[in-house]
Amino acid sequence: MIVVATREKPQAATDDVDRSPRVANRAAFTRPAEISSYEIVNHFFGLAAERLELPDDIAAVLRSSFREVQVQIPVRRRDGRIHVYSGYRVQHNGVRGPYKGGVRYHPDVELDEVRALAALMTWKTAIVGVPYGGAKGGVNCPADLAEDELEQVTRQFIQKIGHVLGPMRDIPAPDVNTNAQVMAWMMDEYSKSNGYSPAIVTGKPIALGGSLGRASATGRGLVYVIREAAPLIGVSVKDMRVAIQGFGNVGSWAARILTELGAKVVAVQDEHGEIRNDDGIDVVALDEHLRQGNHIEEFPGADPVPVMDFMATPTDVFIPAALGGMIHGDNAHLLDTKMVVEGANSPTTPRAERMLEERGITIVPDIVANAGGVVVSYFEWVQNLQHLHWEEREVNDKLGTYMRRAFREVQRRAHQDDVSLRVAAYEIGVERVVQAARTRGYI
Repeated sequence: MIVVATREKPQAATDDVDRSPRVANRAAFTRPAEISSYEIVNHFFGLAAERLELPDDIAAVLRSSFREVQVQIPVRRRDGRIHVYSGYRVQHNGVRGPYKGGVRYHPDVELDEVRALAALMTWKTAIVGVPYGGAKGGVNCPADLAEDELEQVTRQFIQKIGHVLGPMRDIPAPDVNTNAQVMAWMMDEYSKSNGYSPAIVTGKPIALGGSLGRASATGRGLVYVIREAAPLIGVSVKDMRVAIQGFGNVGSWAARILTELGAKVVAVQDEHGEIRNDDGIDVVALDEHLRQGNHIEEFPGADPVPVMDFMATPTDVFIPAALGGMIHGDNAHLLDTKMVVEGANSPTTPRAERMLEERGITIVPDIVANAGGVVVSYFEWVQNLQHLHWEEREVNDKLGTYMRRAFREVQRRAHQDDVSLRVAAYEIGVERVVQAARTRGYI
């Protein structure tokens, strides 16, 4: 029997659905918005294109993708059946350098989402000044694959898209539900046909040419940006109260580094629940608790709270570090914070952004805030190409230089044009890509 993976639609209400207030409220406030990441990215690109007075034909080129690849990935799972998944690689724009972007494994992966994330990478790499274009990939497989099944998916994916990859063409990286081991399989599979090629992926294990500092890079970059943005809300990091939505790689590293600097993480949410402790949560202990397979609500160092109470926790900084569209028109009114710093991609819908801005809440957008991962991926790629090995302190110091410079440029543009940080960031990113395209004679 063959089972084809499809994107599930939201479940309609039925008599056997748990209608308890706890479950109903959580479902209402934690599901992503109906608007897609593709629509969100295109909305903000449209604003920038209009402000930059781009001709419609040039805007059409920049809005669309250079190449889109979709492949079939049949895997015989332990239930004895062949499950068929879809794999995608979208190369959005490469005028500034090789395509660069992560690969995510998640049942909700679909083409429009990958298109949106690829476009975000194009603008993000331009904003932080690394010589890459934008790409993204994904497979719509479940998160509970056994390790051998995960390896099958990964090797098949690279076998089928390897012809569009290359150290000077397109360099994948980790993303949701992929990690250093997955990158190792990708590198190995590509190397079978092309010779030993450590620069084909970033985020690899250190033993295979990975960079020190890569695992923490996105969270650490987020903290560098928070430190730069802190004067906007009149709070120093050591006095900050922080809530974190999503406690994966980005959220957990940001939490750990912020607490080392004196901040208090007072509320955390993951896919299973929400906890709060106004005196501060021991995030190192929480990370260990979750790594052992326990649920967040079982953590002894904080109290479980309803999702509405989590969203309404009084904080200085709220960090959405889960999936896209998690702050939307139905829950944005709950946020009691001074600044939202986006660790996830497209976590805030345009409607929610307007609601937050009307209340004077500062938003530091994803294309600046979470760019630390691609910056250190660039460092790893450089080390691989030049057969170098940098110490972790050097990597972190260089990351800080890139992140501080990018934020200051965006802040300066926002002040100069009297626009939000997001509009300013998109203006800078789009402007730099247009300049490169014109210089190369593409438009």
